[in-house]
Amino acid sequence: MKFDAVIFDWAGTTVDYGSFAPVKAFIEAFEEFGITPTVEEVRKPMGMLKIDHIRTMMQMERISNLWTEKYNRSWTEEDVKKVYDLSEKKVIEIVGNFATPKPYVIETVKNLKDLGLKIGSTTGYTDEMMSIVVPKAKELGYEPDCWFSPDSTNKMGRPYPYMIFKNMEKLKLQSVSRVIKVGDTISDVKEGKNAGVVTVGIIEGSSQMGLTEEEYNKLTDIEKEKLCEKVSKEYLDAGADYVIKDIRGILDLVK
Repeated sequence: MKFDAVIFDWAGTTVDYGSFAPVKAFIEAFEEFGITPTVEEVRKPMGMLKIDHIRTMMQMERISNLWTEKYNRSWTEEDVKKVYDLSEKKVIEIVGNFATPKPYVIETVKNLKDLGLKIGSTTGYTDEMMSIVVPKAKELGYEPDCWFSPDSTNKMGRPYPYMIFKNMEKLKLQSVSRVIKVGDTISDVKEGKNAGVVTVGIIEGSSQMGLTEEEYNKLTDIEKEKLCEKVSKEYLDAGADYVIKDIRGILDLVK
Protein backbone atom coordinates (compact mmCIF):
# COMPACT_ATOMS: atom_id res chain seq x y z
CA MET A 1 0.00 0.00 0.00
CA LYS A 2 1.39 3.41 -0.94
CA PHE A 3 -0.34 5.38 1.84
CA ASP A 4 0.12 5.42 5.60
CA ALA A 5 -2.63 7.82 6.72
CA VAL A 6 -5.69 9.82 5.77
CA ILE A 7 -6.25 13.23 7.36
CA PHE A 8 -9.87 14.35 7.26
CA ASP A 9 -11.52 17.71 7.82
CA TRP A 10 -14.55 17.77 10.11
CA ALA A 11 -17.69 19.80 9.25
CA GLY A 12 -18.84 19.01 5.71
CA THR A 13 -16.33 16.17 5.32
CA THR A 14 -16.91 13.64 8.11
CA VAL A 15 -19.72 15.26 10.14
CA ASP A 16 -22.40 17.95 9.62
CA TYR A 17 -23.70 17.23 6.11
CA GLY A 18 -23.44 20.50 4.16
CA SER A 19 -21.39 22.19 6.92
CA PHE A 20 -24.26 24.23 8.33
CA ALA A 21 -23.12 24.99 11.89
CA PRO A 22 -20.55 27.65 10.89
CA VAL A 23 -22.83 29.09 8.18
CA LYS A 24 -25.64 29.62 10.67
CA ALA A 25 -23.28 31.19 13.22
CA PHE A 26 -21.64 33.58 10.73
CA ILE A 27 -24.98 34.79 9.35
CA GLU A 28 -26.46 35.38 12.82
CA ALA A 29 -23.32 37.19 14.00
CA PHE A 30 -23.37 39.64 11.09
CA GLU A 31 -27.13 40.12 11.45
CA GLU A 32 -26.63 41.38 15.00
CA PHE A 33 -24.54 44.17 13.46
CA GLY A 34 -27.34 44.98 11.00
CA ILE A 35 -25.95 43.21 7.93
CA THR A 36 -27.29 40.02 6.38
CA PRO A 37 -24.68 38.18 4.31
CA THR A 38 -25.74 35.77 1.59
CA VAL A 39 -25.01 32.06 1.99
CA GLU A 40 -22.63 32.35 -0.98
CA GLU A 41 -20.69 35.14 0.77
CA VAL A 42 -20.46 33.06 3.93
CA ARG A 43 -19.34 29.89 2.16
CA LYS A 44 -16.66 31.41 -0.07
CA PRO A 45 -13.94 31.60 2.67
CA MET A 46 -15.14 28.42 4.42
CA GLY A 47 -12.45 26.32 6.02
CA MET A 48 -10.19 29.25 6.91
CA LEU A 49 -9.23 30.23 10.44
CA LYS A 50 -12.47 31.75 11.72
CA ILE A 51 -11.17 35.30 12.30
CA ASP A 52 -9.61 35.26 8.82
CA HIS A 53 -12.99 34.11 7.53
CA ILE A 54 -14.71 37.14 9.10
CA ARG A 55 -12.02 39.48 7.78
CA THR A 56 -12.37 38.04 4.26
CA MET A 57 -16.12 38.59 4.39
CA MET A 58 -15.61 42.18 5.59
CA GLN A 59 -13.38 42.76 2.57
CA MET A 60 -16.13 41.69 0.15
CA GLU A 61 -17.37 44.73 -1.75
CA ARG A 62 -21.08 44.36 -0.93
CA ILE A 63 -20.55 43.74 2.78
CA SER A 64 -17.92 46.47 3.03
CA ASN A 65 -20.28 48.97 1.39
CA LEU A 66 -23.18 47.96 3.64
CA TRP A 67 -20.96 48.44 6.70
CA THR A 68 -19.96 51.92 5.52
CA GLU A 69 -23.61 52.84 4.85
CA LYS A 70 -24.72 51.66 8.28
CA TYR A 71 -21.91 53.07 10.41
CA ASN A 72 -20.73 56.01 8.26
CA ARG A 73 -17.19 54.67 8.30
CA SER A 74 -15.12 51.81 6.97
CA TRP A 75 -14.82 48.64 9.04
CA THR A 76 -11.81 48.20 11.29
CA GLU A 77 -9.93 45.30 12.84
CA GLU A 78 -11.84 46.02 16.04
CA ASP A 79 -15.07 45.40 14.12
CA VAL A 80 -13.67 42.15 12.77
CA LYS A 81 -12.87 41.06 16.32
CA LYS A 82 -16.37 41.95 17.57
CA VAL A 83 -18.12 39.98 14.81
CA TYR A 84 -15.68 37.12 15.29
CA ASP A 85 -16.24 36.95 19.06
CA LEU A 86 -19.99 36.83 18.54
CA SER A 87 -19.70 34.15 15.84
CA GLU A 88 -17.54 32.03 18.17
CA LYS A 89 -20.17 32.29 20.89
CA LYS A 90 -22.89 31.26 18.47
CA VAL A 91 -20.94 28.27 17.09
CA ILE A 92 -20.29 26.99 20.61
CA GLU A 93 -24.01 27.24 21.39
CA ILE A 94 -25.04 25.06 18.43
CA VAL A 95 -22.08 22.95 17.33
CA GLY A 96 -23.07 19.96 19.46
CA ASN A 97 -26.18 19.62 17.30
CA PHE A 98 -24.07 19.36 14.13
CA ALA A 99 -21.73 16.48 14.98
CA THR A 100 -23.61 13.64 13.29
CA PRO A 101 -21.33 11.61 10.98
CA LYS A 102 -22.14 11.87 7.29
CA PRO A 103 -23.28 8.80 5.33
CA TYR A 104 -20.67 6.03 4.95
CA VAL A 105 -18.17 7.73 7.31
CA ILE A 106 -18.23 5.20 10.17
CA GLU A 107 -17.85 2.10 7.99
CA THR A 108 -15.30 3.71 5.66
CA VAL A 109 -13.07 4.85 8.52
CA LYS A 110 -13.28 1.34 10.03
CA ASN A 111 -12.24 -0.14 6.68
CA LEU A 112 -9.31 2.27 6.43
CA LYS A 113 -8.15 1.37 9.94
CA ASP A 114 -8.53 -2.34 9.15
CA LEU A 115 -6.23 -1.77 6.17
CA GLY A 116 -3.63 -0.40 8.59
CA LEU A 117 -4.04 3.31 7.85
CA LYS A 118 -3.94 5.91 10.58
CA ILE A 119 -6.70 8.53 10.71
CA GLY A 120 -5.83 12.15 11.47
CA SER A 121 -7.85 15.34 11.24
CA THR A 122 -7.60 19.09 10.92
CA THR A 123 -10.32 21.68 11.44
CA GLY A 124 -11.25 25.32 11.28
CA TYR A 125 -12.91 24.95 14.68
CA THR A 126 -11.16 25.98 17.91
CA ASP A 127 -10.17 23.61 20.71
CA GLU A 128 -13.20 24.79 22.68
CA MET A 129 -15.55 23.90 19.83
CA MET A 130 -13.81 20.57 19.30
CA SER A 131 -14.22 19.73 22.98
CA ILE A 132 -17.95 19.60 22.16
CA VAL A 133 -17.82 18.06 18.68
CA VAL A 134 -15.28 15.28 19.27
CA PRO A 135 -17.06 13.49 22.17
CA LYS A 136 -20.41 13.81 20.39
CA ALA A 137 -19.02 12.34 17.15
CA LYS A 138 -17.36 9.54 19.14
CA GLU A 139 -20.68 8.78 20.82
CA LEU A 140 -22.22 8.51 17.35
CA GLY A 141 -19.47 6.23 16.03
CA TYR A 142 -16.70 8.41 14.53
CA GLU A 143 -13.32 8.84 16.20
CA PRO A 144 -10.05 9.73 14.42
CA ASP A 145 -6.71 8.77 15.98
CA CYS A 146 -5.91 12.45 16.57
CA TRP A 147 -7.01 15.96 15.67
CA PHE A 148 -5.48 19.43 15.65
CA SER A 149 -7.08 22.87 15.46
CA PRO A 150 -5.44 26.23 14.73
CA ASP A 151 -5.03 26.62 18.50
CA SER A 152 -2.18 24.12 18.24
CA THR A 153 -0.37 26.07 15.49
CA ASN A 154 -0.24 29.61 16.92
CA LYS A 155 -3.59 30.41 15.23
CA MET A 156 -2.08 29.69 11.82
CA GLY A 157 -4.94 27.71 10.31
CA ARG A 158 -5.72 27.02 6.67
CA PRO A 159 -4.32 27.57 4.13
CA TYR A 160 -1.16 27.14 6.24
CA PRO A 161 -0.07 23.47 6.33
CA TYR A 162 0.93 23.27 9.98
CA MET A 163 -2.09 21.33 11.30
CA ILE A 164 -1.24 18.59 8.81
CA PHE A 165 2.36 18.54 10.01
CA LYS A 166 1.12 18.29 13.62
CA ASN A 167 -0.87 15.21 12.60
CA MET A 168 2.16 13.71 10.88
CA GLU A 169 4.30 14.24 13.97
CA LYS A 170 1.68 12.74 16.29
CA LEU A 171 1.07 9.74 14.01
CA LYS A 172 4.81 9.27 13.36
CA LEU A 173 4.47 9.64 9.59
CA GLN A 174 7.69 10.06 7.61
CA SER A 175 6.64 11.12 4.11
CA VAL A 176 4.10 13.65 2.85
CA SER A 177 3.80 11.58 -0.33
CA ARG A 178 2.22 8.78 1.73
CA VAL A 179 -0.45 11.00 3.32
CA ILE A 180 -3.89 11.90 1.95
CA LYS A 181 -5.77 15.04 3.01
CA VAL A 182 -9.54 15.06 2.44
CA GLY A 183 -11.71 18.16 2.75
CA ASP A 184 -14.83 19.91 1.51
CA THR A 185 -13.61 23.47 0.88
CA ILE A 186 -11.08 25.29 -1.28
CA SER A 187 -9.21 26.14 1.93
CA ASP A 188 -8.84 22.41 2.58
CA VAL A 189 -7.37 21.94 -0.87
CA LYS A 190 -4.91 24.77 -0.35
CA GLU A 191 -3.93 23.38 3.05
CA GLY A 192 -3.18 19.99 1.51
CA LYS A 193 -1.27 21.38 -1.45
CA ASN A 194 0.81 23.63 0.81
CA ALA A 195 1.70 20.59 2.92
CA GLY A 196 2.72 18.60 -0.16
CA VAL A 197 0.33 15.73 0.59
CA VAL A 198 -2.07 14.05 -1.83
CA THR A 199 -5.13 16.28 -1.74
CA VAL A 200 -8.74 15.20 -2.24
CA GLY A 201 -11.98 17.16 -2.49
CA ILE A 202 -15.23 15.50 -1.42
CA ILE A 203 -18.44 16.43 -3.25
CA GLU A 204 -21.60 15.18 -1.55
CA GLY A 205 -22.46 16.95 1.69
CA SER A 206 -19.66 19.48 1.24
CA SER A 207 -19.65 23.16 2.06
CA GLN A 208 -18.66 23.65 -1.55
CA MET A 209 -21.98 22.09 -2.60
CA GLY A 210 -23.90 23.77 0.23
CA LEU A 211 -27.03 21.61 0.32
CA THR A 212 -28.70 19.62 3.07
CA GLU A 213 -28.97 15.87 2.51
CA GLU A 214 -32.70 16.27 1.90
CA GLU A 215 -32.16 19.05 -0.66
CA TYR A 216 -29.54 17.00 -2.50
CA ASN A 217 -31.71 13.87 -2.59
CA LYS A 218 -34.60 15.85 -4.07
CA LEU A 219 -32.56 16.80 -7.12
CA THR A 220 -33.05 14.91 -10.38
CA ASP A 221 -30.18 12.74 -11.62
CA ILE A 222 -29.33 15.37 -14.23
CA GLU A 223 -29.31 18.16 -11.63
CA LYS A 224 -27.08 16.07 -9.37
CA GLU A 225 -24.68 15.37 -12.22
CA LYS A 226 -24.40 19.05 -13.17
CA LEU A 227 -23.86 20.14 -9.56
CA CYS A 228 -21.26 17.44 -8.96
CA GLU A 229 -19.41 18.49 -12.12
CA LYS A 230 -19.42 22.12 -10.94
CA VAL A 231 -18.04 21.28 -7.48
CA SER A 232 -15.48 18.89 -8.96
CA LYS A 233 -14.19 21.59 -11.30
CA GLU A 234 -13.86 24.04 -8.39
CA TYR A 235 -11.69 21.58 -6.47
CA LEU A 236 -9.55 20.69 -9.49
CA ASP A 237 -9.11 24.36 -10.41
CA ALA A 238 -7.85 24.95 -6.84
CA GLY A 239 -5.25 22.21 -7.31
CA ALA A 240 -6.87 19.07 -5.89
CA ASP A 241 -5.18 15.85 -7.00
CA TYR A 242 -8.42 13.88 -6.87
CA VAL A 243 -12.14 14.44 -6.38
CA ILE A 244 -14.45 11.84 -4.84
CA LYS A 245 -18.25 11.73 -4.79
CA ASP A 246 -18.44 10.57 -1.15
CA ILE A 247 -16.03 9.28 1.48
CA ARG A 248 -16.11 5.73 0.09
CA GLY A 249 -14.00 6.97 -2.81
CA ILE A 250 -10.99 7.08 -0.47
CA LEU A 251 -10.98 3.27 -0.36
CA ASP A 252 -10.46 3.17 -4.14
CA LEU A 253 -7.53 5.59 -3.83
CA VAL A 254 -5.71 3.73 -1.05
CA LYS A 255 -6.20 0.35 -2.68
